[in-house]
Amino acid sequence: MTVALRTRTRACTRTRTRTLIASGGAVLVAVALTGCGSTDAVDAPVENKSFAFSGKTLTIDTSNTTLELVPADVKKVEVTRQVDGWVVLGNGPDPSWTMQDGTLTLKVKCAALISNCDSRHQVKVPRGVAVTVRGDNGRIVASGFDTPLDLHSDNGRVTVRDSSGPLKLGSDNGGIVAEGISGSSVTAESDNGAVRLGFTAVPTLVDTASDNGGVVIELPGGSTSYAVSTETDNGNTSVEVPRSDDSPHVVKARSNNGEVTVRSAN
Repeated sequence: MTVALRTRTRACTRTRTRTLIASGGAVLVAVALTGCGSTDAVDAPVENKSFAFSGKTLTIDTSNTTLELVPADVKKVEVTRQVDGWVVLGNGPDPSWTMQDGTLTLKVKCAALISNCDSRHQVKVPRGVAVTVRGDNGRIVASGFDTPLDLHSDNGRVTVRDSSGPLKLGSDNGGIVAEGISGSSVTAESDNGAVRLGFTAVPTLVDTASDNGGVVIELPGGSTSYAVSTETDNGNTSVEVPRSDDSPHVVKARSNNGEVTVRSAN
C-alpha cells in the first residue's frame, strides 16, 4: 500500500483467509478484513497551497473530491485540502493539485481492489473572477459569488447559496439546489436528481429540467407576472405565481419523471 505525503491513512491491520468447499467440490477463498475503519476527511491533516492567477475566468477540473468555492480578498487562488483513506491491493489515496493555463486541477486517485477514500478541497477565488467547474465525482458547493458560475458534476450534488451572478448548473447524477439567488438568469439541469431554486430577486430567465426528479422554483412574492411553461411526462404540475405570456420574465420547468412546482417564496 502506498500513501501520499501528509494524508491520513487508516491501514487495514489484519487480513484473514479461509478456504471453503462448495457443493460440487469447488474451492472458495473468503477474505476477512479487520481494523480498516471508516474515513472522514474533515478530521484529516490540512494542507494549503497558493497558485498565481491573472485571468477573468478560473476553470477547475476535479476528480473524487468534495469541492467548496468561496470568493475572497486574495490575489492568488488559495487551496486547502484534506484527504483520508485506506486501500487493499492497490494504491492511494494519491492527491494532486496543479495550475496550468488558467485551469486548476484537483484530483485524488484511490485505485485498489478494496478501498475507502474521502477528500475535500476548499478554493478561495479572487473577487471578480468567474468560475467554471467540471467535477468527475463529488459534490460542489459555492457561496457568496457575484460573478458567473458554470458548475457541473458527473456524480454529485451541486449547491449554490447567496449568489447574484448568472448560473449554469448541471449534474449527471445528483440534485441541484440554489438558495438565496438574485441573478438575472439561471439554467439548471439534472439527469438524475431533483432541482430546487429559491430566488430573492425577480429573474429574467429560468430554464430547468430533470430527467428523473421533481422541479421546484420559488420566486419573489408580489405582482410581477411570469411567462411560465411547465412540462412533465410523469407527475403533477402546479403554478402559483401571476402569469402572462407577454412577460419579459421567462420561467421554464420540465421533468420526465417528477412533479413540477412554480410558486411564490414564503
